[in-house]
Amino acid sequence: MRKIVYLFLMLCMSSVIHAQTAPAKKIDPHKKVLAVEATCGECQFKMKGKGCSLAIKLDGKNYFVANANIDDYGDAHEKKGFCNSIRKAKVKGEVVDGKFVASYFELIDK
Repeated sequence: MRKIVYLFLMLCMSSVIHAQTAPAKKIDPHKKVLAVEATCGECQFKMKGKGCSLAIKLDGKNYFVANANIDDYGDAHEKKGFCNSIRKAKVKGEVVDGKFVASYFELIDK
């Protein structure tokens, strides 16, 4: 019985690990690279949200980012982290339903 419970737990854990989002790194040749400001939407852009979330400023408007997580790029609460600074990034994607859906996201200033 213990082996069955152990096996079940291992299967559950592996599915949780694989369900985590990976940073957006796929380069779509049909979309142009955009230079944007990236930061924590709540802490730096004063956007309304549920905790610290990655956001960009594109064409003077702020958007939360889908397909890229704030913690994929280091600790958000470090001195140069997104909650304490606004960073430069190269992105590809499009705005859908008020969010920027990233197919590519790379920090320029490391």
